[in-house]
Amino acid sequence: MKKKRNKNIDHIIKHRFVFLLGIVLVAFSFVLYHITMVMLFEKEKYNDDLANLTYTEISGNSSPRGRIYDRNYNVIVDNKSLKTIIYQKDKDTSELEMIDLAKKISPHIDVEYYRLSDRNRREYYCVIHSDLCDQSITKKEREKLVQRKLSQKEIDEFRLERIPEEKLAFSDEENKIAYLFYLMNRGYAYEDKIIKSDATDREYAYVSENNDILKGFNTRIDWERVYPYGDTFKTILGKVSSSTQGIPAEEKDYYLEKGYSLNDRVGISYIEKEYEDYLKGEKALYEVVNSHEVRLLKEGKRGKDIVLTIDINLQREVENIISDFVWNTKNEPNTEYYDHSTVVIQDPRNGEILAMASKKLVNGEMVDNTTSILTSPIMPGSIVKGASMLVGYNTGAIHIGETLYDECIQVAGVREKCSSVMGLGLLDDISALAFSSNVYQFKIAIRVNGQEYFPGMKMNFNQNAFDTYRNMYHSFGLGVSTGIDLPVESKGYTSTDRAAGNLLDFAMGQYETYTPIQISQYISTIANGGSRLQPHLLKEVHSSSETEEIGPLESSFETKVLNTIDTDSQYMNRIKEGFYAVTHSPGGYGVGYTDWEMEYAGKTGTSQSFIDTDNNGVIDTETITSTFIGYAPYYDPKVSIVVTSPDSSHPNSNLDYKSLVTYYLTQAISRKYGEYYGY
Repeated sequence: MKKKRNKNIDHIIKHRFVFLLGIVLVAFSFVLYHITMVMLFEKEKYNDDLANLTYTEISGNSSPRGRIYDRNYNVIVDNKSLKTIIYQKDKDTSELEMIDLAKKISPHIDVEYYRLSDRNRREYYCVIHSDLCDQSITKKEREKLVQRKLSQKEIDEFRLERIPEEKLAFSDEENKIAYLFYLMNRGYAYEDKIIKSDATDREYAYVSENNDILKGFNTRIDWERVYPYGDTFKTILGKVSSSTQGIPAEEKDYYLEKGYSLNDRVGISYIEKEYEDYLKGEKALYEVVNSHEVRLLKEGKRGKDIVLTIDINLQREVENIISDFVWNTKNEPNTEYYDHSTVVIQDPRNGEILAMASKKLVNGEMVDNTTSILTSPIMPGSIVKGASMLVGYNTGAIHIGETLYDECIQVAGVREKCSSVMGLGLLDDISALAFSSNVYQFKIAIRVNGQEYFPGMKMNFNQNAFDTYRNMYHSFGLGVSTGIDLPVESKGYTSTDRAAGNLLDFAMGQYETYTPIQISQYISTIANGGSRLQPHLLKEVHSSSETEEIGPLESSFETKVLNTIDTDSQYMNRIKEGFYAVTHSPGGYGVGYTDWEMEYAGKTGTSQSFIDTDNNGVIDTETITSTFIGYAPYYDPKVSIVVTSPDSSHPNSNLDYKSLVTYYLTQAISRKYGEYYGY
């Protein structure tokens, strides 16, 4: 019985072994089948997958940017090649080894080691004399470090601070080595460090030939922006970040999302920033062959070229004219607070800006102030009366040719308001503009407010009246964004003072402030008959070329109409008649401002301004800002001009003298434009 049971067990084991062997053979066959498939039939696919997993592409440094031209195809921003010496620290290189490298290269390269700071010197000393610096830390301080009552950063500061001054009296040679060590360490660890960005041929050749013994040092050709016309229009052309600066920290996320690297050079202001997408170059692309070699896949390419609307020669002339007038005007009485004037020249047919400039006297030095055209609003004064008059026509407060009596008016709660000491008498709408009647506008504003003027009347507050004026001004570009193609623009100051009498000031340009570029858009809108166009500096975009010639045209800026003035054409034409009378009627306030041969129409403006003369935050002095706006020729406008001179005089004086700087400056500017573009 026992023997039979053993036979059954042996039989079961034998069958199980056979079954297990069968499973193993099937599994082995399955594996063998797949190995065969992979090796014979899918080899290419898996080789491709392996290549994709191990394939690495890297991009080169930022390629040179596109050139910038003026409207006549004069190059106003270009690139200059720079022989550059760089250093990239290997992760295994110690600080002492870096100092040895600095000692090796020091005799062969000139650097501005006088820039070495006291802290740089101390940091260098503590690397060389680490033990001595460690000895300056007390036992108690070490215990506090362990107890986390002091941080390692605080301990490191103690090490630097406690170096005796006499130990830092380095020789010139050691200062140079210390400065090289600082250059090798600054910035992020992974970045190439710029050691010298404009190396001589001798320096460049030495590093190129000896980078096997100068571990981490290398050479490359870099570039920098150059300006053939010097500082002319330079602030608006903008700046580009340096090789060491890379992407501005505050815009890191924006640029990284667009595929930039942290050390890429980008436009950081004005035109360079606004047209970054056109101007940036295409970086060279490399394939990593092994850990030490790369293979070029695609050459780098210079960025696209852009053509601006600016006439650089006219711009230079305008800047020089303004500088001369600012200097000369400072010799006149009552000009203590005057320091700058501003000019904008625009084509009202398409919004192109031909010139825009402002020069300012600061501590006896003339500096560029052109950015103020976009950011510094002024009180406009009577130049807004074209828009104010249109409010009257549109609301039915006045009719074409209607006469009103110019007299000093008296409104309850408001001091007496006049156009002049004697009053101007009976005026129609044209003469009211020619002689810049404030009272004519006051009486219109009172009607817009739903009342009729009588001496001593009380004005009711009517928000709709304020909104009516503001909306009209906005439709001309006053108090709103002009849309100019630059990254910075102020909308001016909008008042929230609800005193009813302020409506009178609003109607005469003495309530809210506007920037010169807004004022330029306003007069250009009148000139072209009512189309508010986007002012712009970009004219064309061209492909980059391999020669000095400009490349093929890719695109041109299309004139953009932002809105049209909601009014009857007869009203707009009547405003233009009034502006012509300003510059041509006997006694017109704009007579003599411009060159007669070009048939200018325009409007003058004199406004009260208030400034803080002692910088204590309190407005303490009243000044006078003078402005002229105009366009020419009257019958077929091709140009508009704006000239402003803030704080050009002040009435807080024993002398009754008002500077005529805007008058003479406008004459000079209109004449210069005529010389360039014909009469």
